[in-house]
Amino acid sequence: MKDNENTTDLNMKEAEPAYNVRYTYADYLQWDDDVRRELIDGKTYLMASPSWRHQEIAVNLATLIKNFLKGKHCKVLLPTDTRLNAHTLDDTVVQPDLIIVCDHSILDKVSIKGVPEMVVEILSPSTASYDKNLKFNTYLKAGIREYWIVDLQDETLAVNILKDGNYITYAYKKEETVSVHVLEGCIIDLSDVFEE
Repeated sequence: MKDNENTTDLNMKEAEPAYNVRYTYADYLQWDDDVRRELIDGKTYLMASPSWRHQEIAVNLATLIKNFLKGKHCKVLLPTDTRLNAHTLDDTVVQPDLIIVCDHSILDKVSIKGVPEMVVEILSPSTASYDKNLKFNTYLKAGIREYWIVDLQDETLAVNILKDGNYITYAYKKEETVSVHVLEGCIIDLSDVFEE
């Protein structure tokens, strides 16, 4: 399978094989070529390595949420294989930049087998369209209750809250505070998220 994949373009384009194949998590586990990829509806998408600024923002946000969660049941996780349809086709495996899980029954030894309460994606130039479109629709279809899209260049945040089968989007700037909808009482000061 690896020999037929196009692994030259690391800009979130579909790595379509020469023949029409829909992959599953079982196939995903067989790839040992150290190429970062996600699997959405059986198709592979290559992932570029994140920048240091991307990772700094991820750490800032994860730290703020982790501090809030001390002594509470929910967990904040860094990129982990998240199998959104593990109990049906098992052909969608994503690695959001941050994940909040409150239902520990979906955690196995190596992956998340189900739908977390919240995911966060931090935009990079190569992933912006992918995160705003394909992953947006994938998370909506899966029923993820809250999806944050952090724009590190504009230092803004789009918060997508699931309501009646659709996302309602709220926009925030660096100077504002935002409540985490799925974590009652958790308020994030975005100036702390974007702090260098």
